[in-house]
Amino acid sequence: MVVRMRHNRGQTGSRRSHHALKTAVLSLCKDCGSPKKPHDICTVCGKYKGKQIVDVHTKIAKKNAKAKEKAKKAGK
Repeated sequence: MVVRMRHNRGQTGSRRSHHALKTAVLSLCKDCGSPKKPHDICTVCGKYKGKQIVDVHTKIAKKNAKAKEKAKKAGK
């Protein structure tokens, strides 16, 4: 089947002008100083607006224990 109404390069380029990727906007965490997304929990210290939301150290320890257990089961 043939294309009836073909768009020229100008129209195609105008439509695609909004397809460019934008750089991520980052702010610094007030407590640890690491870069983070605005309005998001800090992944390093687990705080948001000065309040402790996520206990990052416990979460990492739990993840490592689970990985060890999985490796142990795979080794049998």
